[in-house]
Amino acid sequence: MFLIETRIIRADDEEGLSKAAQALKNGKLVAFPTETVYGLGANAYDPEAVKRIFEAKGRPGDNPLIVHISDKGQLKDIVLEVPENARKLMDKFWPGPLTLVLKKSDAVPDVVTAGLDTVAVRMPDNIVALRLIELSGVPVAAPSANLSGRPSPTSAMHVAKDLTGRIEYIIDGGSCSVGVESTVLDVTGDIPVILRPGGVTYEMIGEVCGKVDVYKVGAKAAEKPRSPGMKYRHYSPEADVILVEGENARVVDEINKQVSLAHEKNLKVGVLASEENAGLYKADVVLPAGSAKRPEEIASRLFDCLRKFDDLKVDIIYSETFGEKGIGRAVMNRLKKASAGKIIKV
Repeated sequence: MFLIETRIIRADDEEGLSKAAQALKNGKLVAFPTETVYGLGANAYDPEAVKRIFEAKGRPGDNPLIVHISDKGQLKDIVLEVPENARKLMDKFWPGPLTLVLKKSDAVPDVVTAGLDTVAVRMPDNIVALRLIELSGVPVAAPSANLSGRPSPTSAMHVAKDLTGRIEYIIDGGSCSVGVESTVLDVTGDIPVILRPGGVTYEMIGEVCGKVDVYKVGAKAAEKPRSPGMKYRHYSPEADVILVEGENARVVDEINKQVSLAHEKNLKVGVLASEENAGLYKADVVLPAGSAKRPEEIASRLFDCLRKFDDLKVDIIYSETFGEKGIGRAVMNRLKKASAGKIIKV
């Protein structure tokens, strides 16, 4: 049972930020904003503190964490080498929503990497996160600051709802700008491999590295996850999520048909829609995620919408699908995980 006093600190409270940073260094857990989602941080060099992340979240122990740094100079202590592709990508995208998987040094405890010989590292593009890491004086291991399997948090309120009483500090830095987790890219081989799509897109990586591959999820079911977000059901609200895929008019008709069938069973129905289609649905709750023409808008609102469905206590959610170019690939990756692969094709 968790009985920890959780303190919320404003991002502009320098004294409070310093206290949180010192607590983090000394083994406490601190939730902090990034440009992607809120992270739940622990001293990456302290295995007991890192274990508390898994306990607070209810996270499986074979799901590796990302180590966050505030300065490239910290890399020398946590990785064995930085390949040329990695250097190019850091120069282009750090700080930013790109996590690089590199060969780890012995300084990184196995609990951080789930026993793998690689470590995932990124430098967040958020002044509050960078300041916290700098003040703590240590690299910070951090997954998303939510209960395991739930939609990721993009505001301090989301974190508080999931983790109050489980962690020591929450730093309130407002809403996250990107809204989906970082891209995770394995750069240990000759050709970079995307393990999880995110804010830095396939196309953007290709412009820097030339060739880039995408890991085929499920290719080796027994394999340990090489990155967060690969193996388990993630990003899921309490209600079942069902995706509807096809030509736009047919998708609208099918969702309205499913809404009617659900109403016959006295179910409260939610629909996640593009703003272009939102007025066409007859559900109890219709949430427009953004314009289908602006996938970055949908990305920034996605998790907030999924959490609002929970707040409004819908029984089932039908969602449109969205284009998979650019950051749309990350949006659809999250929706497919949230739905556990339940898709109606029309």
